[in-house]
Amino acid sequence: MKTITILSLALLSPLCAKTEKLDLPGARAEIYKKASGDDLYLYIFEPEGHDASEDKRPAAVFFFGGGWSSGTPTQFEQQSRYLAKRGMVAICADYRVASRQKTSPKECVADGKSAIRWVRANAKRLGIDPDRIAAGGGSAGGHVAAAAGMTDGLDDPADENPEVSSKPNALLLFNPVYDNGPDGYGHSRAKKWFPLISPAHNISKDDPPAIVFLGSKDDLIPVATAEKFKAQMEKAGLKSELHVYEGQLHGFFNESKGGTKHFLDTLRKTDEFLAGLGYLEGEPDEAAMKAECKGK
Repeated sequence: MKTITILSLALLSPLCAKTEKLDLPGARAEIYKKASGDDLYLYIFEPEGHDASEDKRPAAVFFFGGGWSSGTPTQFEQQSRYLAKRGMVAICADYRVASRQKTSPKECVADGKSAIRWVRANAKRLGIDPDRIAAGGGSAGGHVAAAAGMTDGLDDPADENPEVSSKPNALLLFNPVYDNGPDGYGHSRAKKWFPLISPAHNISKDDPPAIVFLGSKDDLIPVATAEKFKAQMEKAGLKSELHVYEGQLHGFFNESKGGTKHFLDTLRKTDEFLAGLGYLEGEPDEAAMKAECKGK
């Protein structure tokens, strides 16, 4: 009986927790994939008055950070709410991670590609322009977004509509771990297949434009890595912006970590980048941005 009790407690522990549907006020949840025994959700924020039967709006799909091991789709809830106010369909994606599904970075990337493919395949029903889908994320989530845009393969063979492209049209990257080579972050987990999964090792002329935010004191991504990435992107003829924030650490773009000032500035620059691509019109809405602040 003691053995059974111990086993039951283990199964109920947080370490064994599986993905659960979240309640994000103002968002609609849709399942984009079933994998590892779980339903994986997209949390969709729509502009006020959005008419999916008539509209064809740009979209942004965000992936949370957490070292491919943990994290929550709520990380980019503030940014998503703001972009919805600006006229985009903004989406917070869940994906499998090691602490919940015992997966590797390969499955994280596969889920990222599945999410973007699902959004594009359902673009007409969602009132989304299939040619204006941005992918964004922070840290490992930035890796998932960048890998979806820059690497070939690693698609989930179980995906519906495999003929639909999983490649985003733009990248919004917040201290992304996009170099998984021998000198980059996550190499011990990427191992011998890092050439397949490392965005920095897969830059080509067909990649989407990107904006990158990085703190000068980030302990995971050296500024030199970001500068090299930008130079390689530009050499390939691609639009690439890099914004380095002096004295800031990894994760500074989160209001809870870097404060309101940096949260607002990264959001403002994201807006301007998207406007430059024709995804948004006019100037950033300062009042709407501040309305999303939590005052930390």
